[in-house]
Amino acid sequence: MKISQLELQLNQYMGAEGSYPFGPEALVFKVRGKVFAILAEREGKEYVTLKAKPEDGEVLTSQFSDITPGYHMNKRHWITVYFNGDVEDGMVADLCERSYQLVGSSLNKAQREALGLVPRA
Repeated sequence: MKISQLELQLNQYMGAEGSYPFGPEALVFKVRGKVFAILAEREGKEYVTLKAKPEDGEVLTSQFSDITPGYHMNKRHWITVYFNGDVEDGMVADLCERSYQLVGSSLNKAQREALGLVPRA
């Protein structure tokens, strides 16, 4: 997987907006102003930092050498996934979707409904 491929996927999510608030090194994706993904490169390795449930983060970091506690983030709630290692592209895509859903679940009901994250009555 490459950053450009993942950027295309993240731009597909309803309400997702990418920006460079920390400079040109890190592309930050937010939904309704809340970060759910950060795409960047460090020491020649591309990666994405994602929100994760603490219990999921613990399991993932113990099972995959290319998933580490979130770089420059709260290590309990964020993970960093390095590309082209022991994590398949499909899993990276799934973890991005989970991060989007997790952050989206913290929005108010009207915002969740507008994004299609809550079934409309």
